[in-house]
Amino acid sequence: MKSITLYLALFLASILCKVYAQSDFTSRLNDLSLKMEKAITDEKAQLANQLEAVNNQLTFGTITEAEAETKKKQLATESAARLDEKLAEIDQERNSLIQNKIDGKTEFAKSDSTKTKNYKFQLSSKSLRNKNGELRTTTQFVFAIGLNNVVTNGSIANSDFRVYKSRFYEWGFTYNTRLDKNSQLFHLKYGLSLQYNDLRPTDNRYFVDNGETTDLVVNPVQQQDARFRNVNLVLPVHFELDFSGTQEKDGKKIFNSHNSFRLGLGGYTGLNVRSKLVQKFDTDGYESKVVTKGDWNTNNFIYGLSAYIGYGEISLYAKYDLNPLFQNNAVDQRNISMGIRFDMN
Repeated sequence: MKSITLYLALFLASILCKVYAQSDFTSRLNDLSLKMEKAITDEKAQLANQLEAVNNQLTFGTITEAEAETKKKQLATESAARLDEKLAEIDQERNSLIQNKIDGKTEFAKSDSTKTKNYKFQLSSKSLRNKNGELRTTTQFVFAIGLNNVVTNGSIANSDFRVYKSRFYEWGFTYNTRLDKNSQLFHLKYGLSLQYNDLRPTDNRYFVDNGETTDLVVNPVQQQDARFRNVNLVLPVHFELDFSGTQEKDGKKIFNSHNSFRLGLGGYTGLNVRSKLVQKFDTDGYESKVVTKGDWNTNNFIYGLSAYIGYGEISLYAKYDLNPLFQNNAVDQRNISMGIRFDMN
């Protein structure tokens, strides 16, 4: 458990670093835009003062109208040249910042009372390579879909929910890190996912919040459909065996991934971010839908076990919540899902 917590902490730290880098980039880009606006404003003010001085000289008769016109043109030319030079410097700095962003480099400035130090670090695939330049960590987009239900008293037999209508969906992203520098077999897979767990009750029933408990009751009005959905934001972690193996190319060992049989065992932890009941009615040819959002006495903290086995980017996938669906019900029911998972590099 401690090791899983450590891996989750490291993952969150990497996310925070990227968020900090993105916010620093945006902040510095805004600073340069403000700097450019200030340069234009200052130059306009300086030119206005200079032109006013020329107009004063003309008013007092110290210069002729022709001389005043010549001076104004000269001042305008000089002002435009100064402004072009300032804007060129700022534009060069902005282009450099954008190029560094594209290259995956971000510079942070840290100043004290005496001097300024620049710190650089890389936020790109290079930071995921070992000292030999081999890619140790890859990223995947994850999508899963399948059937959803609950386990009651250790069984899903005689379920209160329609088997083929109750479904789950999951999408997110993962990092996949090869643990052994000389072997392709052992991996740690960790990421961030949104899980959508739907339950469709049988026999025209729907969930009702009775204060302390949430119960299934028969609706006196005929329902066309009733669906109870929980949306969870989770951090999944899996220990993965990838049998893709290696190959030689130009005398260099290449580590393949997601090209052969894969097996993943692990779990997830996270938060319930939304619960809602969706009811559809068809009364005398008039269709209507009622969406009720609320707490529903569901557990806010989510944790469970998950596993997958497959070939290439496609695998069979199962997940099981260790926490009960509802907090205070007399009988604990735990969500279970089974389906197909896609890990797309």
